[in-house]
Amino acid sequence: MTASVPLSALHALGIRYLNAEPAADDERALDAYRAAGVYAAAGVPVHESEPRLPAGAGIGAGDVIRDLGALNGAIAEEVARARQAGRAVLMTGGNCCHITGILGGLQDAHGPGVRAGLVWFDAHGDFNTPQTTLSGMLGGMPVAVCAGLAYPVWREGSHIVAPLPTDRVVMVDVRNLDAAEEQLIRAVGIPIVPVSPALPGGALHQAVTELAARVDMLYLHIDADILDERYVPDNRTREPDGPDIEQVLAAVDAVMATGKVAVYAVVSVDARGPGRDRAVASGIELIRSGLESWRRHGMAG
Repeated sequence: MTASVPLSALHALGIRYLNAEPAADDERALDAYRAAGVYAAAGVPVHESEPRLPAGAGIGAGDVIRDLGALNGAIAEEVARARQAGRAVLMTGGNCCHITGILGGLQDAHGPGVRAGLVWFDAHGDFNTPQTTLSGMLGGMPVAVCAGLAYPVWREGSHIVAPLPTDRVVMVDVRNLDAAEEQLIRAVGIPIVPVSPALPGGALHQAVTELAARVDMLYLHIDADILDERYVPDNRTREPDGPDIEQVLAAVDAVMATGKVAVYAVVSVDARGPGRDRAVASGIELIRSGLESWRRHGMAG
């Protein structure tokens, strides 16, 4: 078990892409975050970078799966360099398709045998495969890709040598699941817990504490659509009947309190529509409060 250490340096990894397509203008809110100075909430030196899809990776050739692997491979390289330098990693911008690069980067830095756990905050499970999906959306598949259940070209391009064991995943909220997707999640034994209450003895606290005890480090991932749709009004995958920001942040603090978080991500904030100001404010609050909590509780070494 890796002991908690102080958060001493942060690498802010900005993803200016939707899947493998470059995002237009500031629709991923990266410039807005920088202008707000939100990364300073970590209270430590901050290094910033924006990985790019390697030249010639195939944009326009119709091979989006290979492109996702190539882009996530670039993300993995940035994550590995940050971790080898002793920095915590914050991923912003982008969407859930970019989690494979995070896990690949942790394996690059710490070896394929690293016991990384994933705490997944999302309105959706993103555990579909090409055989279970109703929509065909690649954004509904990345956790299954990490687990080795779909698209090996995407997974291997992301530097994931050892697929993520499903007993190292905890899902939070995921209130909208396809029927076959839910059946698959239940079949592999991934726990699904509510956001609230995030109190000792509660389902979330118990699941996260048990996961933290058997892994070396945690990747805490937040898709902004976990919030009720009023907080992310332009999000492509917004859902009603979700938690408010205070509930999500209390749950984030419960995960940070394990001292095992090495990577934190806030993705899928859509900053291009009429609800831009509300969405960006939500993203800023998730980042700022999450960083403050991370600073209080420390990180995995």
